[in-house]
Amino acid sequence: MSTVALTAEVTGKVWKVLVEVGGLVSPDEPVLIVESMKMEIPVMSSEPGRLLELHVKEGDSVEDGQIVGQVG
Repeated sequence: MSTVALTAEVTGKVWKVLVEVGGLVSPDEPVLIVESMKMEIPVMSSEPGRLLELHVKEGDSVEDGQIVGQVG
């Protein structure tokens, strides 16, 4: 089984976590939402699987390109 890193595409704050660790995700399903400059940008899973790790929580700041979780 391979793992896929979930990365933030913008610098901002984690506004909402939509999938808890252990939850199933589908391709292109949003796992969390990052708020940046009053815009909501979803962090999507590119592959189906289970959310193995989440490195952030609601309210945390994230940087562009930061790994925020793993799907496997």
